[in-house]
Amino acid sequence: MSITGTVKFFNADKGYGFVAPDDGSPDAFVHITAVERAGLATLREKDRITYDLEQDRRGKMAAVNIAHAE
Repeated sequence: MSITGTVKFFNADKGYGFVAPDDGSPDAFVHITAVERAGLATLREKDRITYDLEQDRRGKMAAVNIAHAE
C-alpha cells in the first residue's frame, strides 16, 4: 500500500532527506539510492511523492518504491 507525502528536506550532496506522510504518522527517512532506483536524480522540498515503507539496516523506517504523486 503506497503512502502519499511531501518532501520536507532532501540534500543531494549528503544523499538523504525526510518525507512527511499526509496521514500524520512519523516522518520517513529517504536515501539517495531509493531515489535513484525510482529513476529520479533528486527530490526537492515540497515535492509530492508516493512511497512504501521498509525497515532499513538501522531498524528505522525508510521510504522505498518512490514515485511522484499525481
